Amino acid sequence: MDQDASAEAARPPSAFAYRAFTLYWVARFLNGFAIQIVSVAVGWQIYDETRDPFLLGLVGLVQFAPALVFVLATGTVADRYNRRAVMALCIALEALCVAALAGFWILHAARASEHHPIWPVFIILTLFGVARAFLTPAVQSLSANLVPREVFPNAVTWNSSAMQASFTIGPAIGGLLYGLSSMVPYAVAFVLFAIAVVLVAMIPKPAQKTISEARSIETMLAGVRYIWSNPVVLGAVSLDLFAVLLGGATALLPVFARDILEVGPSGLGLLRSAAGVGALVVALWLVRHPIRDHAGRVMFAGVAAYGLSIIVFGLSTTLWISIPALFLMGASDMLSVNVRATLIQLATPDDVRGRVTAVNSVAIGASNELGEFRAGTMAAFIGAVPAVVIGGAGTLVVTALWTRLFPGLYAKRRLT
Repeated sequence: MDQDASAEAARPPSAFAYRAFTLYWVARFLNGFAIQIVSVAVGWQIYDETRDPFLLGLVGLVQFAPALVFVLATGTVADRYNRRAVMALCIALEALCVAALAGFWILHAARASEHHPIWPVFIILTLFGVARAFLTPAVQSLSANLVPREVFPNAVTWNSSAMQASFTIGPAIGGLLYGLSSMVPYAVAFVLFAIAVVLVAMIPKPAQKTISEARSIETMLAGVRYIWSNPVVLGAVSLDLFAVLLGGATALLPVFARDILEVGPSGLGLLRSAAGVGALVVALWLVRHPIRDHAGRVMFAGVAAYGLSIIVFGLSTTLWISIPALFLMGASDMLSVNVRATLIQLATPDDVRGRVTAVNSVAIGASNELGEFRAGTMAAFIGAVPAVVIGGAGTLVVTALWTRLFPGLYAKRRLT
């Protein structure tokens, strides 16, 4: 008992002991929640109008493209300016984009008897992607400014839980709201974005080490140089990029929900939520039981399990196999996400953290958004099932290859 009490006393306090982090966490959760609601609504409406899986992939591509185009600028903004202010402005822009989407679909419904192209949706989603591109480095970098260094691993785990909680609840609620009316999801998302902006404005101005150098390409490339010079960080970033780029299947969930599993929009919400539930369960478990040893092996095992789960989901023809497969996919992905996020943030100095995070966010965006484009394009040519199964197999190949290319990452033991 004495040893247990000593261990409990030695454990750093929760990140929620700090008011600034609490406000930040709730705002981040509401923002992610709103994004998921919008994603379900947009994906269902586009596929319902067109029956074209390629356009589902294009939804991801147009949201990823701004992060790639502005990668040098987004990180520099997060390192040069107040990250809290950048976060608030970007969420406000997301809210405006949601209002524009709602306005478009209202006009589209009013002209149902006429041919009305949907390309304006992709313009709005591109602007939405711009907001997210500048938001991500600021949000992820700000977290490290709100808690002491010894509390930061706990903050990373809670941040992951916020993301996964939004992935879990958002799609299910989005599907239910869409069942009430196609406009309700956009109205709810707008309100959530507005509340998030208010919460961010309430965060006390944090200490932040900003860029002192003059604006130059050399300064903007500092994040790229840092990642390239650090094999552990490079391996972690690139593993996520290629493993999830090949294994992404989220964009095709409307196809599986409508044409293969035949479960409708509410079933689509369940499918989108299943991976988030698995990830949330693991995130909450990691809060009490953080990874203390063999972190590299845990990360690679998580990526391998992620690939296997995708293969099972792709081959399934029943909801009661598909949901557990997606649950396991999210749970295994959470293990690797927790290790990667902690390693990258702790290994990066504060004055370059935004630029490193920007490059990492492009890798994450490529693995998610560009991965969805890959899945949609393949599905248009060879079908949804082969596209998903081949992607899962590709993830397994990447996992095996990266253990050879980055032995230091595989051998990494402690998250310090």
